Amino acid sequence: MKRTSWSRGLCVTADGVGVVAHAGSVATRLLADRTGLTAELSKAMTRRNFTPGHDRGRVLTDVAVMLADGGEAIADIDVLRHQSDVLGMVASPPTVWRTLKAVTPARLKKVAVARARIRRRVWAQLPGGIPASKVAGTDLAEVIVLDIDATIVVAHSEKENAAATFKRTFGYHPIGVWCDNTTEFLAGELRAGNAGSNTAADHVEVLTEAIAQVPGTHRKKLLIRSDGAGASHKLLDWLTEQGKVRGRSVEYSVGFSLTEKLREAIDLVPATVWTPALDADGGVREGGDVAEITGLLDLGKWPAGMRVIVRRERPHPGAQLSLFEERDGWRYQAFVTNTPERPGVQLAFLEARHRAHARVEDRIRHAKDSGLGRFPSREFAINQAWLALTMIAADLVAWTRLLGCVGDAEVLAKCEPKALRYRFLHVPARLIHGQRRRRLKIPETWPWAAAIVAVFANIAAIPQPA
Repeated sequence: MKRTSWSRGLCVTADGVGVVAHAGSVATRLLADRTGLTAELSKAMTRRNFTPGHDRGRVLTDVAVMLADGGEAIADIDVLRHQSDVLGMVASPPTVWRTLKAVTPARLKKVAVARARIRRRVWAQLPGGIPASKVAGTDLAEVIVLDIDATIVVAHSEKENAAATFKRTFGYHPIGVWCDNTTEFLAGELRAGNAGSNTAADHVEVLTEAIAQVPGTHRKKLLIRSDGAGASHKLLDWLTEQGKVRGRSVEYSVGFSLTEKLREAIDLVPATVWTPALDADGGVREGGDVAEITGLLDLGKWPAGMRVIVRRERPHPGAQLSLFEERDGWRYQAFVTNTPERPGVQLAFLEARHRAHARVEDRIRHAKDSGLGRFPSREFAINQAWLALTMIAADLVAWTRLLGCVGDAEVLAKCEPKALRYRFLHVPARLIHGQRRRRLKIPETWPWAAAIVAVFANIAAIPQPA
């Protein structure tokens, strides 16, 4: 049998009717409506004495749905326009451009308020409550974990405020905060490419916005994690002050540079003080140890209660070590935390908790797959609006998992954005009209057909806001 026999007699035409591509994105748009997000965005974009042909909140929602669906450019909104028999009228690319241009700094603040209001509603409806952050085979119970990090977004053309970066590229250097419990993109700030990695003012600003996104009833116990870029006096002092707010506990876990004083302190640590580190499952980490060196340092200028913990591990083959590390063959890393000594809380657990900050790299990768990796305009203000929609797209994906992918749809809950698109959002369907109803028919041979139907049912069951 010839290997090409499967294609014998195959003919492709462009005259199909009643076919809906990317039918799963209909669920994402429905989710935005059922949670009240679309209505809140419409209020945020309202202009006095102006009634647009396309509701501006609807336009913003549709762009966020497009980004969650994998769109990269404003012209990709035409994929949703193709679904007009299901979605109704969808704005054209020129209308999207005008809408983004209308998102002024004042409206961006209103959009942030709208997102916080809807997040409070969504979190209240989560089956089983807020997921607990996982660390070393256990969880952090009701603690809300916020991970902050910055990333480079390369610009391939001249854009306003794009500049040379510390990685010898050209573009922007946005900073963002993600909720480790829910994977939501809480807050972000678009910065010039030459913005500093450890600019404390930017960290404070974006963390302030992120905490405002957390519903008030869940701000009682917060954990802020950052890499070494957050190890500044101003940021740690600010975090310490936040922990003094009545009814709130704020702990931090921040990377710390290995200065000469830290190296001298490490040399003074007895061999018997080092204890085995933990791996991601809570087992003993081969070739890794931790020790606290707080008592060996003068921390008078740092916030009270700050502890310095060091991890050492055998480097992998080919790793580049500093002269200090080459002496004994260990690679060292340090971090600081204000978590006090408590019974049952070991140094190894605190180190594993800090190392879990690495999950933010996955969040950034997912965000770059959903709009963050490419800014559409030469104008900085429009790109700021695009970043806000990227955050909304990340929220919609997270809420789809948390509210839609439950019960019979749980098989889709752990999918990353790319897998979620491949299995769910990009599923084709046939639109059938009859008995005054429209029916989307998912192919019965689709491997995840039953789960997709369950997602739609779960989202449709969400009670609409009053």
